[in-house]
Amino acid sequence: MTAIVDTPEEGEALDQPPLLVLRPLERFFDEQGLGEGKITAEPVGDGHSNVTYLVRRHGGVWVLRRPPRPPLPPSAHDVLREARLLRALATTTVRVPKVLATCDDERVIGAPFYVMERVEGTVINTTLPDGLTPTRAGDELIDALVEVHATDWQACGLEGFGKPTGYLARQVRRFTGLWEHNATRRIPALDEVTAWLGANLPESGPATIVHGDYRLGNVMFTGDRLSAIFDWELATIGDPLADVGYLLATWAQAGDPESTIASLTTVTRQPGFPTRDDLVARYEERSGRSMQALAWYTTLALWKSAIFLEGSYKRRLAGTTEDAFFDRLKEGVPEIAERARATALG
Repeated sequence: MTAIVDTPEEGEALDQPPLLVLRPLERFFDEQGLGEGKITAEPVGDGHSNVTYLVRRHGGVWVLRRPPRPPLPPSAHDVLREARLLRALATTTVRVPKVLATCDDERVIGAPFYVMERVEGTVINTTLPDGLTPTRAGDELIDALVEVHATDWQACGLEGFGKPTGYLARQVRRFTGLWEHNATRRIPALDEVTAWLGANLPESGPATIVHGDYRLGNVMFTGDRLSAIFDWELATIGDPLADVGYLLATWAQAGDPESTIASLTTVTRQPGFPTRDDLVARYEERSGRSMQALAWYTTLALWKSAIFLEGSYKRRLAGTTEDAFFDRLKEGVPEIAERARATALG
């Protein structure tokens, strides 16, 4: 499936729409003062939701983010909302790349997109870079998350970005509806967890920025410091413990069984990495928040992941994505749902 074409006419001849159209994109870059000459582009990162490209031309290298091919769930993959958040956070201590340009004109490449600076560093998946210890990696991951949750979201211009009350109930309602849109089959464990989450809602503390997809594979390290947090597509204003629950759901440790949701970052199974309990202890110490209801938040994270990934599996069945990871989701989504049920009832 061709993802990159030179002209709109080439794209119209394809069975599926392209993801990048280079000549109109070059004109957009010219208007923004981003380099000159012909553009080349290549996919970058291991993300399986929004599409990210490394874009090169004379004068620099940049990163472009756009949604995947349609059909898409309602309100999902809103890259311009993501860009708004990154621009707001540029005035804070939160570790984010700088947004350089946004485009809402779908005539350019076929979808909205934004362009950000390229951050030099390493995204950790299977091995640690030289100079970074497992303990340091875990500490930096937690400390950067505490910074996100400590940010004054109203002062940095995010009033109205999300509703500060009722976040957990809305998450359960929204993802229940999303399951109805995404489902390709019936998964009884998911139905059971849906009912359990609604019946056991914890009481949230003060609202903070919530990343929504905070895990080791969505951050970059430069030397021994976490230098950038990526993939803010699911960010909102809500309960910060949702991020902690998701981090635990995606954090594999020694002795864990194989897991679809933790399969993209396997390095944390190696000796020396903090356990999930270690991560919780550091977050509790640094943030001052109680971790009493953490099983509910971890269950929520697993349940949401199963629902979200079912949408990816649906796109794979429809032939609108070439991402081979989605082939695993035929068995992977039910496996995540069963893990959510075990966490809820465990």
